Amino acid sequence: MTQPLPFAQELLHRALPPADADHYHEDRVLKRPLYLRPTSPQPTARAERRRLKNEKKEKQKKRKALKPRPLSAAKKRALGLLEIPKEHVKWDIYLPLHRLWVGYMRDILGIAEGKAGYVNPMSAGPILASADMHGALVEVVRSRCVSRVGVKGIVVRDSQFVFEIVTEGNKVKCECALPAP
Repeated sequence: MTQPLPFAQELLHRALPPADADHYHEDRVLKRPLYLRPTSPQPTARAERRRLKNEKKEKQKKRKALKPRPLSAAKKRALGLLEIPKEHVKWDIYLPLHRLWVGYMRDILGIAEGKAGYVNPMSAGPILASADMHGALVEVVRSRCVSRVGVKGIVVRDSQFVFEIVTEGNKVKCECALPAP
C-alpha cells in the first residue's frame, strides 16, 4: 500500500505534470524554509492601554453588580422599616440615647463636662441647625395643631420637617417642624 502524498505535493501534481511537480516540490518546498509573517502585529502602546482600561471597566462592572442597590422609599414602607415596633416604643429604651446625645452636644458646642456653659445663638446657631437630633429631649411650644402643644419627649426619628417623639407615656407622636419664613 502506498502512502498518500503530502498535501503540498498533491496540489502540485494537480497543477503540473508529475516530473515538474516533483522537481518543484524538492526545490521550493523541502529545501527552503517557509517564512511566515505573524498573523497579528504586536499591539501598540495605545492599544495596550485601551485593553487594560477596558479590563478595568469590566472588573468595576462586575464588582458593582455584586453591590446591593439601596431600597426605594416604597420598598422601605412595604417592609415596614419606617415604623417603630410597639415593643420598642418605651421611654426607658430611649433614655440612654438621650444621655449620648447630651454628650454629643457638649462635644460639638465645646462645653466641658460638669460645667455650665453659655451658648451664643450667633456662633452656635449654624452648628445646632446641622446637628443630629436623634436622642434630643424636645418640647412642642408652637404648632398648628393645638393638641400637640406641650408634648415632651425624646426624638426617635428626624426626617425632613418631621420629628417623631417618644413620650414618657410610651407613645409615639409626630410633629412637623416647618422652617421659619
